[in-house]
Amino acid sequence: MNITVIGGSGFIGRSLCQFLVQEGHQVTVLSRNPEKARTRLGASIPVIKWNPLPLGTLEKVFADTDAIINLAGEPIADARWTKNRKGVLHDSRVGTTRLVVNALSNISKRPRVLMNASGIGFYGPQELTSVTEQTGPGIGFLAELCVDWEQEARRAEEYGVRVVQLRMGMVLAGDGGALPRMLLPFRLFIGGPIAPGHQKVSWIHLQDLMALIKVALVDETIHGAINAVSPYPVTMSEFCQTLGHVLGRPSWLPVPALALRLGLGELATLMTTGQHVEPLVAQRLGFQFTYPTLESALQSIVKQRPRTEPR
Repeated sequence: MNITVIGGSGFIGRSLCQFLVQEGHQVTVLSRNPEKARTRLGASIPVIKWNPLPLGTLEKVFADTDAIINLAGEPIADARWTKNRKGVLHDSRVGTTRLVVNALSNISKRPRVLMNASGIGFYGPQELTSVTEQTGPGIGFLAELCVDWEQEARRAEEYGVRVVQLRMGMVLAGDGGALPRMLLPFRLFIGGPIAPGHQKVSWIHLQDLMALIKVALVDETIHGAINAVSPYPVTMSEFCQTLGHVLGRPSWLPVPALALRLGLGELATLMTTGQHVEPLVAQRLGFQFTYPTLESALQSIVKQRPRTEPR
């Protein structure tokens, strides 16, 4: 397949591009920073600077594309959620997706599928009940952001494009995402759970995420939301206990919720609340997780040698 990846130089994007190339696909990346993207991806993957693009360029790229994977968006947890920051997070996701769908409306030969990133933040904080793809949206900034994001992507269905909403949980890998930030304090013997500790962590190993994307790209029965999470979520306390066990370190120094709220403001809710998310669609498809349990996932990551390419 000819696949266009938007946001291909980030943590998930660069792994996905390399995975797709290994699977025999032709990959083109649209990036706001093509120099950085080429450094991370290598010379074998074409990179096109976008946003802004000359008029008609996006339509030309999409006319030669079988599938679009849209991962674009500023990192959620890199800064406090001020009013301005919320605007940046919204525009980088919803605004970008709007440009994509608008371009699709202007061409006759369209890609077969648009796979659009989303997140389990769609469900809002869920402390008492489990949720599936059939569960409606929750409340809060992240839930509202995901709703707007998914609605914008869903417009592509009006033009005959199959739309998949990839609701990702915490993606575990050794060279990006949240896990490397958690490893250091544990290796220094000062690791511990984020209070209150009973919040659910729904996660997925990066390798399983790649495999799930592969299935969703080619299976034309898949459309709408798909929860990209392991079937076995854990509490934050269980997550940190398992991480400590795998590293041979104690999990004894909890991070107070109050300190997080004082330091991060509303962003702290990302870490002090959680969701028990079930991958119902993946399970009904018979998808086999290589790393269904947290211990197996962490063992595989800790044993791997970290990559040396720039982040």
